[in-house]
Amino acid sequence: MSTEAAPSLASTPEVRVEPATLEDLSDLVAMLMDLFELEGDFDPDHAKQEAGLRMILEQPKRGRIFVLRAGEAVIGMVNILFTISTAEGGAVIILEDFFVHPAHRGQGYGAVLLDAVVDFARSKDFKRITLLTDKISEDSQRFFKKHGFQLSKMVPMRLHLAESP
Repeated sequence: MSTEAAPSLASTPEVRVEPATLEDLSDLVAMLMDLFELEGDFDPDHAKQEAGLRMILEQPKRGRIFVLRAGEAVIGMVNILFTISTAEGGAVIILEDFFVHPAHRGQGYGAVLLDAVVDFARSKDFKRITLLTDKISEDSQRFFKKHGFQLSKMVPMRLHLAESP
């Protein structure tokens, strides 16, 4: 996994990507609350976001959360979940919750975070990384296309199951 900043970031505090820990939970929840405020498909819910993040942090065989730090501040995060693809004949990653704090966008930090995910996936022999990005966010789509992601012919569909009483 790449943990060094790109040369263009040399004048900023030390930038590194590292696995999130339970100590990062409050920062992670805050970032998801900000992210879900922007996304039309999701409603921010502190308890749900905390529960989901905690499940990933406590069950590393299901996925990982990486944080992007500048100095000691958490300025970004990404959540990757592991599954099996019969089409690929092996393990694949679903990339979710890719977030860089708005004050730090457009400075190369997103590329550092995404490069770390790709390095991790290659080092563990994952076959593919799939992500969903907002239809309305041309900046987000442009960012991922610039880093080699392609639009799929698949269309995402969801069935939200009723919560248990």
